[in-house]
Parts: sequence; C-alpha cells; structure tokens
Amino acid sequence: MPERSPDIKVAVDAIVFGYSKSDGVSVLLIRRKYPPFKNSWAIPGGFVLQGESLEAAVKRELMEETGITVHYLEQLYSFGEPGRDPRQHIISIAYFALVKSSLFQQLKASTDAEEAQWFSINKLPALAFDHKHILQVAIDRVRAKIRYQPIGFELLDKKFPFADLEKLYTALLDRDIDRRNFTKKILSLGLLEDTGELAAAAGAGRPSKVYQFNKKRYQQLLKEGMHFEI
Repeated sequence: MPERSPDIKVAVDAIVFGYSKSDGVSVLLIRRKYPPFKNSWAIPGGFVLQGESLEAAVKRELMEETGITVHYLEQLYSFGEPGRDPRQHIISIAYFALVKSSLFQQLKASTDAEEAQWFSINKLPALAFDHKHILQVAIDRVRAKIRYQPIGFELLDKKFPFADLEKLYTALLDRDIDRRNFTKKILSLGLLEDTGELAAAAGAGRPSKVYQFNKKRYQQLLKEGMHFEI
C-alpha cells in the first residue's frame, strides 16, 4: 500500500498551439535553464504558489517563461505518475490553448527558461520529463475536439475565404478531408456569414467569397446540442 506523503507538489503546464497559413501547426516550447533536464526543451509550466488558483498559475508561468498572455486556456488532463519528475512526486495539471502564432512572435524567456521558441508539431525536439506524452495527449484532444466543435475559427482572420478554413482543418487534423462534404456540412450549420466581398484567387482562378464566423449562431447551436462531425 502506498505511503501517505505531505511532500507531493502541484504544478501546471501550458500547451500552446499556434497556427499560421504559411507554417501550419506549431507548439510553444521553452529551453530549461536549470536541472533537472538543463538545456532540454519542455512545455512551459511550473509549481502552483500558495494561495494561487490553477488558472492564475498557468497564466503566470506562461508570462514568466515566454512573455505571452493567453486569455483562454482549457484544462486538458492531470498527470501524476510517480517518477515523472526525478525531484519528487509532482502532479501536473495541463492546459491547452489555440492561438495565431503570428501574433506571438516577440517571445521573452525569463525565470527558469533560457529560451522560448515555436516548433512545428511535425519537427519536435526531444522533450524533458513526460512532456512528449503530455503533448501527444493534447494533440489528440485538439484533433478530436475540432471534429465536433469548431474551435479553430479563432485561428483565422476575422474575414477569410473558405479555402483558408479547409487548409486550417487539414493542418490541425494532419490529413486530407472530403472537401465536398466538409463544405456542405459547414455551410448547412449557418456558422458562416457571406460578407459580400471577394478574395483574389491565386493564378487565373475565380475570386472566392469571403466569410466571417457567426459567434451568436454558434452559441445558439451549442445550447441546442449542435451535431458537428467532420
């Protein structure tokens, strides 16, 4: 039977996914300044302070280690396997966020982070602790969630051609999608508003309609139990 221990600590980790049309999907990592895993890349995070909420802790750690502020973070999972940290038994509460990486290029590492950098999720360095596992859980969650809830719209410009939405979903899912069914499904939900504007097409193609996301309609569909399956 495991012994009772008053020495278990609580930490938070922040998996921040970025997206841009040119670079695809990336994740924000920091290079550790101190042992354990000195100079290794890791997910931003740290210990929860006395009297501090989990959300306050994860936002503080993000600011301290990367210099960015993320307004929305969703709790992912709790990781507490003994031995996941060589110092002692530490339980980590992980959060994830989706942001436009182009808005967060001025990174500023501090405290126990030597450096902060965006990495493509397809070209990741070796990660400290159990962060490879945590990151994979986060990737799987995002890929599952965008299939039933359109959380990716905040990664697009306020106004966008439909092709940008298709490209976003292809990048997040890391696979091709059935374009005809995808278009039919999205448009049938009424989540997009036709702005009446046209976007110039590449080459000699026809100009494309420009849309914007209808957040009010989205909130209404959530209350009604929206069925959104890609």
